[in-house]
Amino acid sequence: MLGGGTPRDIDFMRHALGLARRAGDDGEVPVGAVVVQNGAIIGEGWNRPIVLSDPTAHAEIMALRAAALLLGNYRLGGTTLYVTLEPCAMCIGGAINARVSRVVFGAWDAKAGACGSVLDLPREPRLAHRVDVFGGVSSEECSELLRSFFEARR
Repeated sequence: MLGGGTPRDIDFMRHALGLARRAGDDGEVPVGAVVVQNGAIIGEGWNRPIVLSDPTAHAEIMALRAAALLLGNYRLGGTTLYVTLEPCAMCIGGAINARVSRVVFGAWDAKAGACGSVLDLPREPRLAHRVDVFGGVSSEECSELLRSFFEARR
């Protein structure tokens, strides 16, 4: 579950970090996400709940929606979701329901993380789908972006 990530994982996480910065520029919590299939980005998103007045507009949900729209299918088997912050219950639930194969995240979320920090939904044996989760990829850079954002708001 914990890992430094492959060079490819780090490249996709860097792309997600660019999207997170976009969210931060809009005054949103800086979280970015991409969905990858066969080495290509098929969906991307960044936090937009304030801008869209939508509590479900987290980066992961936006990326999953974009990928599903592109594929014309709500099932996203064989994909990897990269996100700069450990997914919350809603977001990992979306990934599980979409049948995402793998989730790779950067920073751990001790307040709302549902992939091992507060909850561990991917390991819940009663759920119908299993998703492999790898945390801590580019964690220092992801954590610093969040830390800087919240320090500037104080």
